Amino acid sequence: MKAIRTASSEWREHLVFLGALMRNPRSVGAIAPSSIQLARKVSQHVTTGSRVIELGPGTGVVTRELLARTGESGTLLAVDTDRTFVERIRRAWPEVDCVCASAETLPLLVAERGWTGVDHIVSGLPFAVLPAATTRLIIDGVQRVLRLGGTFTTFQYAHTFRLPPAVAFRRQLSAQLACEPTSQLVVRNVPPALVLTWRRLAH
Repeated sequence: MKAIRTASSEWREHLVFLGALMRNPRSVGAIAPSSIQLARKVSQHVTTGSRVIELGPGTGVVTRELLARTGESGTLLAVDTDRTFVERIRRAWPEVDCVCASAETLPLLVAERGWTGVDHIVSGLPFAVLPAATTRLIIDGVQRVLRLGGTFTTFQYAHTFRLPPAVAFRRQLSAQLACEPTSQLVVRNVPPALVLTWRRLAH
């Protein structure tokens, strides 16, 4: 019975994801939810008690991993522009502070909660297809809220990795966080993806 429930849950996730993709393909930027292997890689730096922000949680595959890592003493803020995804996260994990907002408002969201900084930011946003102005605002926000020594982790699909917007995103974030990313290829995902992690070294 457990396997049947798991398969049914995965099928529902795909249906929810496809609905969002049809409503706004540019904001979703993928053809399927992240695999569990990808979710584990992008959340690997998160530790118990961390203050974490997830940008673009989607159906919650990564959210589940982040909660397992932060534990009861941690804090997780999830930010998505798609209300269907937001409502799904709220129903599945009431303990998650999930808001329907743009990642461009990251400093405001952090200030509203009285936080002085964030330990980890994990992003599922499709920077390879986002408008350049939007990407700049998000990167500026990340720089403002990520603490010294904190990490920013995202992934880029292998087939989009060398696209000019994807390259520009990596260069700008590296410059503003004063570090270069580490990278890991995750083949067991549709499509395969590279997980990129920056650890902030300077203000």
